[in-house]
Amino acid sequence: MSAFERDPSGPSKIKDLNQYSRGVSVVVKVIMKTDVRTVTVRTDESQHRVSEALVADDTGAVYVSLWDDHIDQIQPDMILSIRNAYMNAFRGSMRMNIGRYGSFEVLESAPFDSVNLENNLSADRVEYEDPRKPSYGGQSGYGGRSSYGSGRRY
Repeated sequence: MSAFERDPSGPSKIKDLNQYSRGVSVVVKVIMKTDVRTVTVRTDESQHRVSEALVADDTGAVYVSLWDDHIDQIQPDMILSIRNAYMNAFRGSMRMNIGRYGSFEVLESAPFDSVNLENNLSADRVEYEDPRKPSYGGQSGYGGRSSYGSGRRY
């Protein structure tokens, strides 16, 4: 299974996620939320409220980005079933995003007895490299030699 495919067999575990995971379904416990801040979106200059929630299952923890109404709907100690979320790297740290096409549901109980906060995926520094774009190697910029255009001409 590639980094982009989702596992159709059911919910994932946090330990199995990476920054390229898509179609993520997990059951997690909300541990805590950060303070709410206001951000301005560059594309349309609209303002939104943003917060993050640390969520965990029995295999690890990760921060979930919360926007606008989700901030008020998600509270510490809730058990959530998150569906069709995606992972990315934000400022060098892994984040889960519910996004436009994802959803969540509050559950009465968790399918695990305890949470694992030691394996916090958001605490590890990650470098963003888009595996869908080819790497051409070489150096670019002034004075450097680039591999682009250095081959035969046809």
